[in-house]
Amino acid sequence: MILDVKERLMKVIIAPHASEKTARQEELNREVTFRVLRDANKKEIADAVELLFGRKVEKVTVLNQNGKRRSFGRHMGVKQDWKKAYVTLADGEDEIDFLGDM
Repeated sequence: MILDVKERLMKVIIAPHASEKTARQEELNREVTFRVLRDANKKEIADAVELLFGRKVEKVTVLNQNGKRRSFGRHMGVKQDWKKAYVTLADGEDEIDFLGDM
């Protein structure tokens, strides 16, 4: 049972989401942005960040992104919908280093 919960938490975070807005949010508000599973809730996201990165989470805000309409040659299509999570780290916590020591 507990192993299943840990496996689920390891899969909740898909990837960090990088953009100009997220870089600004990280500098000003200690806020990190992730792409997460569409069925993940705030509690799972917070637990996953604490498990994977060892940082305390103060707040989680989620946003459902609709897929954009794109043309693929002569055909119109829609990119897949996805979920984005803004995770605010607790006071005293360092930022998350995704690149590691290079």
